[in-house]
Amino acid sequence: MSDISSRGYANPDKLVSTAWVAEHLNDNNVRVIESNEDPLLYPSGHVPGAVEVDWVKDLNDPLRRDYLDKSGFEALASRIGIQPETTVVFYGDKSNWWATYALWVFELFGHSNSRIMDGGRLKWVEEERELTREKPSISPTSYSAPERDDSQIRAFRDGVLAHIGAEGQLVDVRSPAEFSGEKLHMEGYPQEGAVRGGHIPGAGNVPWSRAANEDGTFKNAADLRAIYLDEIGLDPSEPTIAYCRIGERSSHTWFVLTNLLGFGDVRNYDGSWTEWGNSVGLPIEK
Repeated sequence: MSDISSRGYANPDKLVSTAWVAEHLNDNNVRVIESNEDPLLYPSGHVPGAVEVDWVKDLNDPLRRDYLDKSGFEALASRIGIQPETTVVFYGDKSNWWATYALWVFELFGHSNSRIMDGGRLKWVEEERELTREKPSISPTSYSAPERDDSQIRAFRDGVLAHIGAEGQLVDVRSPAEFSGEKLHMEGYPQEGAVRGGHIPGAGNVPWSRAANEDGTFKNAADLRAIYLDEIGLDPSEPTIAYCRIGERSSHTWFVLTNLLGFGDVRNYDGSWTEWGNSVGLPIEK
């Protein structure tokens, strides 16, 4: 795969290579964070010095369908030993699907000094780089976070309704079978979570994984433009909403559109199909 800086991305600094991470394992200004769908992966072996951020336990409110609040984020940041100026580098399984989700949540709290390790866990393992089962010894920090800002990169149901009323552009990043209403979740998962299948009216369908190569790295900008601009006609200058089933897959597409293709206004609708497909009276297409 070509060097990150040569792929034509709008913001190539949002990606770092596995080699870069290997060179910065002992850098006190860098914190490597693993975030996976499979909770058994981190304890089975991880990048030396990496901490785990579990999307269920660490990022979500334990009761409400929402993310952690300001005090919760400060406690998490303190526990994993970061300061507001710390460079955080996320990686994980599934072509960094959950890593981009964690990065998106961190950015809700203004921690924009964040990166993704291109290729994620798969590339690190395939390159036979060092793994350890030892959890790092972290000295807690004092982290002062702003209030969570949902106004810039997060979409809510009523905002999506207004967006489709204005014929705004949406991208549904689920599988074609979910988009058509045939399934309520990806193949191989329990078909649950919504009482109606289909998609939000006007949405184009680009499964999130199409943005990644087989080795988990991101496709170059020209290939991504061919998918998102040429195939479904997205305009980088227009507001865009991405969604999936619970907002995790769409965070991957949010990252691609925002950081790799330079779209100016992209919001992730994390309520996604579990909210839309269960809400009374909302419009659905199949």
